[in-house]
Amino acid sequence: MKIGTNTETGKNCHGLDIDRLRNTLLEAADAAARITLPAFRSPLLVDNKEQENFDPVTEADRKAELAIRQIIEANFPDHAIIGEEFADKHTDSPFSWIIDPIDGTRSFISGLPVWGTLISLSHMGVNFAGIMAQPFLGETFLGLPGQTLYQRGTTRQVLKTSPVTELSHAIMFTTTPALFEGRSRANYDQLEKLVRLPRYGCDCYAYCLLAAGHVDLVVESSLKIYDIAALIPVVRNAGGVITDCKGDAPDRGGCIIAAATPELHAAALAQMRK
Repeated sequence: MKIGTNTETGKNCHGLDIDRLRNTLLEAADAAARITLPAFRSPLLVDNKEQENFDPVTEADRKAELAIRQIIEANFPDHAIIGEEFADKHTDSPFSWIIDPIDGTRSFISGLPVWGTLISLSHMGVNFAGIMAQPFLGETFLGLPGQTLYQRGTTRQVLKTSPVTELSHAIMFTTTPALFEGRSRANYDQLEKLVRLPRYGCDCYAYCLLAAGHVDLVVESSLKIYDIAALIPVVRNAGGVITDCKGDAPDRGGCIIAAATPELHAAALAQMRK
């Protein structure tokens, strides 16, 4: 299958040329990498966006988002833009680009290479195309209608989620159980006891490991729209299932369940809805 081609929609999706969309995602991710990569594992000035909690942001976050916005506006000037670091750009277009220049800033400032640049495109609020780029590892996970593609150097691989259907066989990731509160924390703790192997951390990278078939389940809470938007098409186009913890659309964030198979998702959802 040609990269970016969907067997149902051909070279177009929602009236957009898939090749143009793919190239914009890759170009924007490359523009961000030219800023984030030199800053990684180097002395950084870290600001805190909150007064009571620690929500770090660096100059690399801000400059990378501006670089991404510049690419998007050059290619799709009439589209809306939602970014983590700057004010939203509102238009009459049904298309919105959603940007997280460095997802996992805590990992970024700690020297852990599990952060990534997230860029997605939604139509009428539904995210259908997205990219997660990890420039230190040289990896790109590109979710487009019909397939999710892994790229690293000259390696190209179409990804497929694992066939795991039972919690007792599943490897599960969450950034930290501390994200869950109250009843949802109790439900998460029980879910963790039911899986084969729970692991913590990885931020956006965990969802890409799920798309690649290395892990089977990701369950998180308190996500913002830009934390999850790009990962939805990466997971779905690899064959996975992703919703919020009520079983509804995940596109606005919140509590999220991503699973390799419908059966595994149903089992995790049942536990989290108790």
